[in-house]
Amino acid sequence: MPAPHGYIETLAQLSASGVPFVSVALVQATGSTPQDVGAKMLVDSTGLLFGTVGGGCIENLAAEHAQAMLADPRSPASQLIEWNLQRDAGMTCGGVVKLFFESYNLREWQVVILGAGHVAQSLVRCLLLLECRITCIDPREEWLAKLPTSAKLKVVHGEPADSIDQLSGKEFLVLMTMGHRTDLPVLQEIFRHEWSPAYLGVIGSAAKKKVLVRELVESGFDESLVTDTFRCPIGLDIGTNQPGEIAVSIAAEMLEVRDHVERDSVD
Repeated sequence: MPAPHGYIETLAQLSASGVPFVSVALVQATGSTPQDVGAKMLVDSTGLLFGTVGGGCIENLAAEHAQAMLADPRSPASQLIEWNLQRDAGMTCGGVVKLFFESYNLREWQVVILGAGHVAQSLVRCLLLLECRITCIDPREEWLAKLPTSAKLKVVHGEPADSIDQLSGKEFLVLMTMGHRTDLPVLQEIFRHEWSPAYLGVIGSAAKKKVLVRELVESGFDESLVTDTFRCPIGLDIGTNQPGEIAVSIAAEMLEVRDHVERDSVD
């Protein structure tokens, strides 16, 4: 049986959106079953989005399994599950089905760059070579217009501090705004959310960090919390002060942190 009409288009749209979801395909059916081999459906954390693999009990059971995959970061990205419809789904038809579950966008590396200046321009281009999704936020349309076009890059025209409410707190965050005075309100918004991102970096010097920490403490935040939560300066100690080389050093540091976080989650 071919893919149901609209399945491929919907899968492509969901994949490009970055929203985690699961594709479920009926790959084998023995005995009496409510759908033919090849039936497919798409499920996200809210439930069924498209299609069906059988309706009723089997559809609900498959949707619940897909949502459990999305909720557990340790869950395998793909699974082949066999269910006896009478025993496992409480259905009277008594057949046996094998379903292939495949998750998308579940562990995608999400990076948010706040600012679109010279180093941000180079960093975006470095990261587009990697398996990640990038959001770049800046109030200057002329700088956003210089960014490359990519399905992996989302460009947001607006004040970085005003955009924090739209984030989850799980992204890698890189502050590259126009300077100290525009970095500070972004950090204040992040700490108001009580986030501890795996990577929160601010471009600048150690002297700049001291000033930011002092002003954050004056704003009412705990000194040890803010000192330990954000990095400044950022990037590995390599290269020169050319924007491209700074970007490479930052991307390398972010990869190092990402891989360390992933190893810890597996352990």
